[in-house]
Amino acid sequence: MAESIRIQMLGGFSLETEEGSISDDKNRSRKVWQLLAYMIHHRGKTVSPAELHELLWGDDSDNDDPQSALRAVFYRARGELNKLGEKLGHDLIIRKDGAYAWNTEIPAEVDTEQFRQLAKEALAAKEAAALPLLRQALGLYKGDFLPKLSAEAWVIPVAVSYHDLYIECLQKALPLLEAEKAYEERAALCRAALKTEPYNEALYAALMRDLLQQGRPAEVVALYEEMSKRFFDDLGILPEEEVRKLYYEAINFVSDKRIPMEDLQQQLKEQEGPGGAMVCDFDFFRSIYHSTARLIERSGAAVHIALLSAADERGGALPKRSQDRVMENLQELLRRSLRRGDVISRCSASQYVVMLPMANYENSCMVCDRLLKAFYRQYPHTPAKLTYLVQSLEVSEASHTID
Repeated sequence: MAESIRIQMLGGFSLETEEGSISDDKNRSRKVWQLLAYMIHHRGKTVSPAELHELLWGDDSDNDDPQSALRAVFYRARGELNKLGEKLGHDLIIRKDGAYAWNTEIPAEVDTEQFRQLAKEALAAKEAAALPLLRQALGLYKGDFLPKLSAEAWVIPVAVSYHDLYIECLQKALPLLEAEKAYEERAALCRAALKTEPYNEALYAALMRDLLQQGRPAEVVALYEEMSKRFFDDLGILPEEEVRKLYYEAINFVSDKRIPMEDLQQQLKEQEGPGGAMVCDFDFFRSIYHSTARLIERSGAAVHIALLSAADERGGALPKRSQDRVMENLQELLRRSLRRGDVISRCSASQYVVMLPMANYENSCMVCDRLLKAFYRQYPHTPAKLTYLVQSLEVSEASHTID
């Protein structure tokens, strides 16, 4: 009999002894791994055949012989466990008073139990004693609980509980590591956490600060661009000011070297490309907007902003695939139809903002009417209803809709 079994349930599911190992990566029998996971998670209690049948088959009424079906799954589960040691399957899963139980007399190291214990001790400890415990707890968290069974009803609340505990530990560990100037370790923890928290802006900000402290500004720029694209594509939002400031700081580091005037002029020169209006990201558009606003304070020139929005016939959001296609088509039409001095930027998942220099309010509205008509003429079967809002950089505002 194996002396001890090492069981991983965070970030994957595997069992290992000195004699062998098994994992759900190598075996696709979902019911077998569902049964094993449930029995291990409920170590210390008996589980009735009725409870297990409900777990594995739910309300399936086509199962004429539920007892035989359950015995078949147990037979296969014990066969898997026997790969860890001779007859270990029958030693680990035992019958007790007509129910089933996991044999707790056989020693087992279960990562979920170790993680929970360490996390609770770390969160209760004072700062000086907390960090070693936090390091151990965070090191055990290889990912969310039973990822291949994440859709199962019983797994969901357990996974949420462990994940919340993990985030609590991370939030306590990050400032302690910063105080120790352990920037590389902090960065590694942030990267690991972003795999399960891909939209946590605070984690991105912490990682960007750590990379800057390590003198790695190019990685900050790449990280921001990746984050910005993910947020915009998936959520239709832009990063907050704190993250943008870190990005600009990194840009300054990357560009922090002297260059001759002729090289500067060459770099500033617009490269050959498609004609029409300039298309840029929203951060750059914001800078152009601020610069233009300062210029017209002195010159009094007319500059207007047009906000073009796409929705369904009822004014709601389009399905993502339709929205992406509409926005791609609309961008190309805007670029081709507007002047070289006009500037276009996608400012949300379903909107473009256009800057129209040297255009008064009436002309700006006429331009938008023409653009919408051209879009419907080119894409007569589009599911989108386009609207626009025109506003001066100062005060005037109007809204129109073309059906």
